[in-house]
Amino acid sequence: QVHLVESGGGSVQAGGSLRLSCVVSGFTSSTACMGWFRQALGKEREWVASVVRGGRYTYYTDSVKGRFTISHDVNKNTVSLQIGTTKPEDTAMYYCAADDSSKSCRVRRGPADFGHWGRGTQVTVSS
Repeated sequence: QVHLVESGGGSVQAGGSLRLSCVVSGFTSSTACMGWFRQALGKEREWVASVVRGGRYTYYTDSVKGRFTISHDVNKNTVSLQIGTTKPEDTAMYYCAADDSSKSCRVRRGPADFGHWGRGTQVTVSS
């Protein structure tokens, strides 16, 4: 059975940094895709970044390129999202997601592309 548990959210001033972690259990496929989404109040859930199991291939939405870094530690079964140079618009609930179906991680961009989810961790950026 698959479980995802996020941690690391909190409050930070604009320009600061934060690191989110997600422990993923139950996946053994070498092609598993893991990602982070976020959902601001009153807005739809949006894709932020994805990583193929092992961390060799990573993908980012344009608004976070150069500021966020996604990684996957196979030994710790942990997907991390390093959030740097934070902006108030980064304020949202951040969700970890995972899927091991055959669809390429490169093209997974929507919530429907992931079958397993964590409960989320809140990130608040103040100006």
